[in-house]
Amino acid sequence: QVQLVESGGGLVQPGGSLRLSCAASGSIFSINAMGWYRQAPGKQRELVAHIASGGSTNYADSVKGRFTISRDNTKNTMYLQMNSLKPEDTAVYYCNAQVVITTLYEYDYWGQGTQVTVSS
Repeated sequence: QVQLVESGGGLVQPGGSLRLSCAASGSIFSINAMGWYRQAPGKQRELVAHIASGGSTNYADSVKGRFTISRDNTKNTMYLQMNSLKPEDTAVYYCNAQVVITTLYEYDYWGQGTQVTVSS
């Protein structure tokens, strides 16, 4: 019914930048909250950043001042601008969205994940 597709991951040196995108498609009526999560090897999945439908945001303490979450509601797309990347940011990054589908029920969807590796 709804697909979330992430892109933009890759290998970057410490101090570098990447921009992740998450595009939603399918039977979408509207999208409420969206968020980026990450999971490093051997660790639990954690919230990185969250953005409400109205645009208010919050961030994990570990990324405040370095990462910026945004969304384009006209394109059903969310972004994560990541600057000053550190090796500890290495993880698989997942997007999440609370989507109201055309039946007007809300469901929780996840993307397939994109790998971000920060290494010299």
